[in-house]
Amino acid sequence: MKTFRKSFIKKKLLGKASAKETFKESFIKVKPLRKVSSKAQSAMEYLMTYGWAILIISVVLAALFQLGVFNPMTFAPKAPPGSCQVFRPNGPYTTSFINLEGICSGELPQYVAQFNGQWSSGPYNSESVIVAPSEPISGTNVAFTIAMWIKPSSVQNFSHSWTTAVFSLNSYQALGIQNNCLPNTCLVLHRCNSADTSSGALLPYSIFNNEWYFIAVSVNPPNYYWYINGVSSADTNGNTYSSSSGATIGTQFAQCDSNAFNGSIANVQLYNTSLSASEIQALYQEGIGGAPIDLQHLVAWWPLNGNANDYSGNGNNGQINNVNFVSNWYNGYTPP
Repeated sequence: MKTFRKSFIKKKLLGKASAKETFKESFIKVKPLRKVSSKAQSAMEYLMTYGWAILIISVVLAALFQLGVFNPMTFAPKAPPGSCQVFRPNGPYTTSFINLEGICSGELPQYVAQFNGQWSSGPYNSESVIVAPSEPISGTNVAFTIAMWIKPSSVQNFSHSWTTAVFSLNSYQALGIQNNCLPNTCLVLHRCNSADTSSGALLPYSIFNNEWYFIAVSVNPPNYYWYINGVSSADTNGNTYSSSSGATIGTQFAQCDSNAFNGSIANVQLYNTSLSASEIQALYQEGIGGAPIDLQHLVAWWPLNGNANDYSGNGNNGQINNVNFVSNWYNGYTPP
């Protein structure tokens, strides 16, 4: 009898404890769920209240980033047009006592030249081009160097070997790009006359759209030395140079067997000597706003910083045809 009563009391107590524990457990489980539900509701209310504002701010920030507002180069010092030039006290093409004057420390330019890539078979109409009417280099079998910065927006890719020309000394010599030899890039000096062949090099260096590159060719007949971003990419042999007339930036002279360039060009330098590999590397290291490195042999210098003037002191000023000078050019440029 005592045993039965103890057992009954124990079960009763256990039953009470179990009920209490069950209630506590259920209360604990329900309470956090109510808290989570409340937080989720608050979050939804927050998003509904401020969601449009957050979306608009995100779109504006993305647009500003695309425009280069957050690019650190946006706030870098800029050299105004004509801030640096070669002074020749004895007149054009003289070499005595020549020196650089102005801000020539390699600051970024305020502007670069932008070309539209349009091509015409006749005189320059809608095509964008800069024409220097005089012949900067004359003679045959002469040494010369062309160096510049380019940013292609698109490079034509045809089945034939036409060149997208960026600079032309005359109708027979056009420095340009061919991308029908992809995945790499061909730099060429293309000749219009079918009796001549193009001198060029298949470079182990790809050129992509919307990025800035420093390209150069240094010619010491019959040797051609090709460079991209200061690196000697290839050496080739080619025909000797024969002068004709004029010079153009953005397409080949007289639109002969070439495509017009679509993109931006800056700091075009022309020398009547074959610059060495170390000199080409030094030009690249100066960056897109760098000054000429060999004043004694400098023939023409078109910074294209807001105009087409020749700042070599030799008076080879260019005539502008449908070329824009833009200040927001920084995207795709990485300082050396």
